[in-house]
Amino acid sequence: MKFQKPCTFAKLGLKDSKSLAKIIRNLAQTRQLLQGKQLHSQLISSGYPLCTFLTNHLLNMYSKCGQLDYSVKLFDKMSQRNLVSWTAMVTGFSQNLHYFEAISTFCEMRIAGENPTQFAFSSVIKACASAGLVEFGEQIHCLALKFGFGSDIFVVSNLVDMYSKCGVMVNAHNVFQEMECKDEVLWTALIDGYAKNGPFEDALSAYKNMVKEGIGIDKFVLCSTLSACAALKALNFGKCLHSVMVKKGFELEISVGNALNDMYSKVGDMESASNVFGIDSDCRNIVSCSSLIDGYVEMDRMEDALSVYVRLRRQGIEPNEFTFSSLIKACSSQAALEQGTQLHAEVIKFNFDSNPFVSSVLVDMYGKCGLLDDSIRVFDEIENATEFAWNSMLSVFAQHGLGKDAIQLFNRMKNEGVEPNAITFVSLLRGCSHSGLVEDGLSFFKAMEKTFGVMPREEHYSCVIDLLGRAGQLKEAEDFINKMPFEPNAFGWCSFLGACKIHGDKERGKLAAEKLMQLEPENSGAPVLLSNIYAKEQQWEDVRTLRKMMQDFNVKKLPGYSWVDVGNKTHIFGVEDWSHPQMKAIYDKLDALSGQIKAAGYVPSTDSIPLDVDVSVKEKILQHHSERLAIAFALISIPSGKPIIVKKNLRVCSDCHSAIKYISKLIGRKIIVRDNSRFHHFSNGLCSCGDFW
Repeated sequence: MKFQKPCTFAKLGLKDSKSLAKIIRNLAQTRQLLQGKQLHSQLISSGYPLCTFLTNHLLNMYSKCGQLDYSVKLFDKMSQRNLVSWTAMVTGFSQNLHYFEAISTFCEMRIAGENPTQFAFSSVIKACASAGLVEFGEQIHCLALKFGFGSDIFVVSNLVDMYSKCGVMVNAHNVFQEMECKDEVLWTALIDGYAKNGPFEDALSAYKNMVKEGIGIDKFVLCSTLSACAALKALNFGKCLHSVMVKKGFELEISVGNALNDMYSKVGDMESASNVFGIDSDCRNIVSCSSLIDGYVEMDRMEDALSVYVRLRRQGIEPNEFTFSSLIKACSSQAALEQGTQLHAEVIKFNFDSNPFVSSVLVDMYGKCGLLDDSIRVFDEIENATEFAWNSMLSVFAQHGLGKDAIQLFNRMKNEGVEPNAITFVSLLRGCSHSGLVEDGLSFFKAMEKTFGVMPREEHYSCVIDLLGRAGQLKEAEDFINKMPFEPNAFGWCSFLGACKIHGDKERGKLAAEKLMQLEPENSGAPVLLSNIYAKEQQWEDVRTLRKMMQDFNVKKLPGYSWVDVGNKTHIFGVEDWSHPQMKAIYDKLDALSGQIKAAGYVPSTDSIPLDVDVSVKEKILQHHSERLAIAFALISIPSGKPIIVKKNLRVCSDCHSAIKYISKLIGRKIIVRDNSRFHHFSNGLCSCGDFW
């Protein structure tokens, strides 16, 4: 309906304010802003008296159409305001996400002497929930009780929702329990609160009680309960909810499909997640795609995750920051540089390179792939770095054994006003440990709680054990262990045992091995390291005893292997491995290198082989270690302009470390080796670790 001439009211039959109010209300409900403005204009130009009753309807119309500026101007010009006028403004501000204006208008209404209705209370409570102002919300709660709205279903539902969104589930539960007649909105608010804040078990219990009470189940409560199932990894309960969704015909709803996909992905049932994802392509969006990708990433199925990404792009679905964060995280965990750099290009293409979360995982990815300079460059390009970015960069410095750089970055972080957390100190302590910065590390450990209010956890104590042990301060490490408020975890004892092996402390090593075997009897690391200690002392009988024990208890030694990426393929090598199709060329290259580095002064360290065999046999074993095979293959496969990056699942042995230093000088190329502890950057006969690792 169009209003173009100011003299048409009689013809339209608009004889009184009630008829006009009905027209305005219909325009508000259908969001016909233009027609509403035309009607308002005709009312003004015709001189029709705008009473409070009509003005209230206009306030409501402008608010519902998102035109708060018009509402405010109209409200300010009102000569007489009533309770409806104030309620319309509070509700309008709240609905249009102007939460603080809603709260301040509510306060002005009280100053004006108006007693709020249940609608005003509901709106201001929503504003408190969205703004996170739980203290003010509690005051509104008290006021609502004072005015007798403690049993109003709308007010109570919003109170439960507010306490839930603010994480105060005790209050949410108490308000819920005080309500005698509970509807589906109230139940949903409580279940959603538990699903978001925990305890997640209570969300499932509340859902069961809701069903027992005969309350209607809708898609919103099902989605919230599925979220709790995902957090608990409660697959069977989630499958029951899935069947309910199918019976009620919700399965093709996008929000329901996303919730199902997320649940199955998080519990690790990727087959069911993929089935849900493939039901109807029209029901897919970036949320369902990202959930599936994240599920594959958590299961270390990177190829499947990348496949989903390719499919979503072919369907014209644009990725978001969560999509990229999950995919790049997968590249980090597998040190897949080729895919990581391609994803970085996609990040730039979709303008997510300035996103703090995406930038943080890029910093981590380049660091874990060995490209320290690229990691630093990405970090330096971040504007207003968050704690995630700072922690990512600190972790990279720790992985690369750059303790002094980590300390400098930590000082920058403090100067920027970013508060350190528990993750920050793990990286700091690891960096100090790999750099031999014992005093700095101990100082940071002591400052954690005293200066920064961060309570040391198991991992921090383990880092200190590692810090002291690597530096050869085994007695100090033992004293520290004895003074700990709890027993060291497996990592702590493993670090202590490794230090005993490096520094040849048989007695302490035996104690650490016993403790480690008690915690992880299936872990072969403890008997292997202890065996190495005995072998170094040439106690071959003890070595044989340990190996027999491993056989008796079916404890298998973890085989050492190294891998290198060439193009889009990963090539894996074991000790004296002859399985590679280019093995003859690899061994020819390795033999040539061995002769050249011996001529340059390299002397094999046969003590590192814990076997009672001839020296010549030991030399042959050392020459054919997996990392040397990987380097030889890289030299015949990777162009000279690209870095050689080798990954190894175990600690690089001292002899290979020495040999690779010679190789780097001989060939004039940088070689990066990542073992299970840290990165080593070999260049011109030197290593970044300074022979301390």
